[in-house]
Amino acid sequence: MLGLWLLLAHPVDEDPHTVDLDHVWQHNPSHFWLVLVVAGMNLVLGVLISQASARRRDARLLLVSLVFLSSAGFFTLHALTTPAVILPGATVGFDLAHPVGLMIASVFAFLSGLPLNDRQGETVLKLQLPLRIAVGVLLVAWGVASLVPGLTPLTDKLPPGGVGLGFWGLIGVFLYVAAAVMMFRLHRKRPAAVLISLITAYALLAEVMIAGIEHRNWAISWWLWHVLLTLAFFFVAYSAYIQFRREGSSSGLFDAVTLSATARRIQAQYEEALEELVSHLRRRTESGVPVATRLAGRFKLTEGQAAVLDKAGAALANERELSERLGALVEVGGRARVGLPESELLSESLRRVREAYGDVRVSVMSDGALTPLGARGAPTLTTQEMATLTSGSPVEMSGSVVHPLTVKGHLAGALAVPVGHTSQDAALAATLATQLSISLENARLYAELETLFRAYMSPDVAKSLLADPNKAALGGSLTEVTALFADLRGFTTFSEKVSPGEIVDMLNRFHTAAVPCILGNGGTIVQFVGDALLALFNAPAPQADHARRAAQAGLEMQRAAARVSAEVLREQEAGLLSEVEWPKFRVGVNTGPALVGNIGSPEFRGFNAMGDAVNVAARLQALAEPGSVVIGQSTYDLLGPADVVSLGDLSLKGKEHTVHAYVLRSVEIDFTNDHA
Repeated sequence: MLGLWLLLAHPVDEDPHTVDLDHVWQHNPSHFWLVLVVAGMNLVLGVLISQASARRRDARLLLVSLVFLSSAGFFTLHALTTPAVILPGATVGFDLAHPVGLMIASVFAFLSGLPLNDRQGETVLKLQLPLRIAVGVLLVAWGVASLVPGLTPLTDKLPPGGVGLGFWGLIGVFLYVAAAVMMFRLHRKRPAAVLISLITAYALLAEVMIAGIEHRNWAISWWLWHVLLTLAFFFVAYSAYIQFRREGSSSGLFDAVTLSATARRIQAQYEEALEELVSHLRRRTESGVPVATRLAGRFKLTEGQAAVLDKAGAALANERELSERLGALVEVGGRARVGLPESELLSESLRRVREAYGDVRVSVMSDGALTPLGARGAPTLTTQEMATLTSGSPVEMSGSVVHPLTVKGHLAGALAVPVGHTSQDAALAATLATQLSISLENARLYAELETLFRAYMSPDVAKSLLADPNKAALGGSLTEVTALFADLRGFTTFSEKVSPGEIVDMLNRFHTAAVPCILGNGGTIVQFVGDALLALFNAPAPQADHARRAAQAGLEMQRAAARVSAEVLREQEAGLLSEVEWPKFRVGVNTGPALVGNIGSPEFRGFNAMGDAVNVAARLQALAEPGSVVIGQSTYDLLGPADVVSLGDLSLKGKEHTVHAYVLRSVEIDFTNDHA
C-alpha cells in the first residue's frame, strides 16, 4: 500500500520540480502472458479444491474452489481482451473484466470464511450445481459480450480515463478483509500452511481492489495490482505444493480449510484406522499384505494415510529415538580417548549428539563467559541463571534446558538441549551432560599430562604411559634396538672460555636443531647428559626399519648442526657473539640387544636402555670426527643400500673383540611405515 501511494503521489508530469515515478510501460505480450499464467494457476487450484470438496463433501472447500474458478475465468477474459491479441485496441470489457471477476470472487471468499453449521453446509452443497452453472453462464456471456465487436458496449473503445467499479470496489475490499480475518481465526484453532496462504491471498486481493480504483492504464501503479494478483495466488499454489511434498499425495492438501464438522469426521476416520492398525500390530497377523495397504482399502484412506501412519508410528518412533540417544551416549563416552584434543572431542561429540537430540548447543567457559562451540550461539543467561548453573543445577529456558558441564567441580561450560516430551528425555539430557563433563575433564587431564610428559620425554613414551600407566612400573625386557649416541666435540674447551649463560644458549641451539631430527624419524630420546644425548629406535614402539630410521636421523642431525654452525659464524662476524669456536656434533649408531625399561626406584625412575649395543654406540661416537656419523657393522647389515666409507676393524674400550665400523655418508630411505 505504501508503494501504491508513492506511485500515485508521483505521476509523470511536465513539472521539472517533481519526482516522476509512475511511468508508463505498455507491453501487450507481457500483460497477456502474466494474466494468463495467473488464470492457469487459479484453474488448477480451483479444480484441485473442487475435487477435495467432492471427496470430503465440504461446503467451505466448495466456496473456496469457486473463488479460484471464477477468478480464473475472468482473468482469462481479461487476458484475451488485451489490445492487439484478439481485438485491435483496449475496450471497456478489457478494463472491467478483472474488477468484476474479483468482486464475484470476493463474495465467495466471504462466504467461505463463515462458520457454517451442518445444516447450512448441506444447503450450500445442494446449491453447488446451480452455483457452478451460474458462474459458467456468466463467464460465457461476458466472453461473448466482450469479444464480439459491436455486440455490447463492452467492446466499445476504452475512454481516456478508463472505466471500473469506482468506489463500489470498496465492497470487495471489505469482503476480502473480512474473509482474511475469519480465516485467521480458523488458523488459530487449526494452524496450517494452506490457511496462512489463503489469508495472505485474501489480503493481497483486497489491495488489488484498492489499486484498481485508480485507472492509470499501463502505468507502474497499474502493473502493481497485476503483480499483487500473481503473488496472491502463487502463495496458495506454493503452500499446496509444500503440503503435497510433505504428504506425498494431493488428497489431503486442503483438509485444514474444511468446516469443523468435516474436520471431526476426518479425525474420527483417522482414529478408527489407528485402532485397527494397533489391533493388527498387537495380534501380529501374518496375511502377507501390509497392514497399511489393508487399512487403505478398507477405510478408503487417501490424504489421511500419512496422518494415520504418523500416529501409528509414534510409539515406534519414540523407541527408535530412545535407542538413538542411548547410542549417542555410548559414542560420546567412546570418544573420550587418549590423545584426542578438546576441540575435536567436543566437535565430534556435538555432531553425533545433534543427530539424536536435535538442536543441541555446547558452550565452554572462556575468560569467565560462555563461548559457543560451532555456528550456533551460546545461551544468554542472567546473573541468577549463571549462579544456578554454577551450583550444578540445570536452567530452563524457552524451548531448551541448559545443563552445566563441570570439570573438577567447577563450571567449564553449558549444554543446551531442546525440551523433550517425556521424563525419559529429561533424564537422558542430564546423563548426556554428565557424560560430556567426564569426557571434557578427561580430555583436559590428558592434555595437561601429555604436555608435561612431552617436555621431559619422547612422545612415544608419553603416549605409552598415558595409555597404560602400568608401563611405568620398574622392570624391563631384552629388545633389539638401534642406539644413537651424540655429543659435542670441543665442549670442554668451549665451556672454559665462555660464561654459563653462553653454554646454555649453545646447548639449546644445537639440541633444538637435533631433537626434531630424532623425533621426526620415530626415535625416542632417553636422556640428555651434559652435551650428549642418547636416543633409541624400536623401543618402546616397534619399528621394522629402526636401523634406517636411526641412520637417517643421524645424517639429518649433522645437516641441522651444520646450519647452526653457519648461523653462528655469521653472528660472530657481525659481532653478536664471542669469537670462541663452537663445538661440533659427532654421532655414533649401533644395533643390538639391550635391556629396555624403567630403571630406578619406586620414588624416582626413568626410561632407559642398558647393554652392549648402547655402549658400542657411545664408543663409536667418541671415535667419530666432528660433523660425521659412524655406524657399526650390525647397523650397516640392516641398512641396505648406503654410501659408506669403511673404517676397518676397531678396538673399542671395554670390548674384547674388534668392531667393524663405517662412516655413513647417505642412505636410501623408503619408509613403508609412517614416522611415529
